[in-house]
Amino acid sequence: MKDYEKEVSLEELSYELDVMLEAMLLNAGVKRNKLEEACELYVENIDDVLQSLDKSVDGVDEILAVVEYLRKNHAELFDK
Repeated sequence: MKDYEKEVSLEELSYELDVMLEAMLLNAGVKRNKLEEACELYVENIDDVLQSLDKSVDGVDEILAVVEYLRKNHAELFDK
């Protein structure tokens, strides 16, 4: 097996995470023409949303909480 950590640059990893965020938001129902705005809002609000969560919420549930925050506070981003 290759030493993946040494072969992937920070730029490549950042690109992959951007693509994954876009895919996740599209799958959650974000309109394609609102995707850039949704990504920006996700990043801008993640810390505040995570701070407001119960300490028992972690991992995937944290990500889902941020998506739910966007649904509740920025419904215009989502298909109905």
